[in-house]
Amino acid sequence: MTTEKHPGEYHDAMVTLLEWIWGRDYMAPGGEGNVDKMVRGIDLVGKRVLDIGCGIGGPSFALVQKYGAHVTGIDLEAPLIARATRRATELGVAGQCEFKTVALGRFPFHDRSFDVVFTSGALTQTGDKAGIVAECHRVLKPGGVLTCYDWLKHDGAVTDDLRYFIKMEGLTYNLISLKELEQFLAAGGFEDVEAEDASAWYRREARREYERMLKGREELVRLMGESQADHMIEDWRSMVVVCEKGELRQGYTRGWKCD
Repeated sequence: MTTEKHPGEYHDAMVTLLEWIWGRDYMAPGGEGNVDKMVRGIDLVGKRVLDIGCGIGGPSFALVQKYGAHVTGIDLEAPLIARATRRATELGVAGQCEFKTVALGRFPFHDRSFDVVFTSGALTQTGDKAGIVAECHRVLKPGGVLTCYDWLKHDGAVTDDLRYFIKMEGLTYNLISLKELEQFLAAGGFEDVEAEDASAWYRREARREYERMLKGREELVRLMGESQADHMIEDWRSMVVVCEKGELRQGYTRGWKCD
């Protein structure tokens, strides 16, 4: 659990399933509603937003269309960026929304370039938490805010059930606790850091999603084939187990750059 996310992890079947569960253009729990939660109370009209780990663009599109922001989305996976770029043109928001493929490490932006940094899941997958937090702080303007949603783990050791879930996912996870993530933000220079445990919410959602998958198995088979459909259903079953045991957790963090 110390490796970095590598390009190519989000294969077509995975993306198809995530959209089927969370809505078109979305690859994270809650879809548009989760975006609303993450930016609640933040004035985004005319503001420059960096969406880290933008995937196929759903949150970026909401930030433009609902909140009037100008968004730059970045991701490690070129196919996701290509898809988000095409979709931005389809939606008529290409002028307010651009997408870039990036490599691990320093962001390709000048200091103090953005008013808001938005990330749903990027901190989950990176091993260098301190490094990415430092980059978020660097590219933010004074008074800017970092707002995050992440998958996390409980305070205890990684269990066999959690290892099995990660294996079924086939994705890189570098899980830490909510308290540890809060500490990373504070150590990275962010002030007035806030943290909210959302595990109870997603525990209910995960169970509901799994039951929907069981009922919709035939549709999933049509979308991605029997083998992939059954794999993803087992993936979700394993996630329900670790969510309900409290081993896999979810949380929100926010911090402000005051200098």
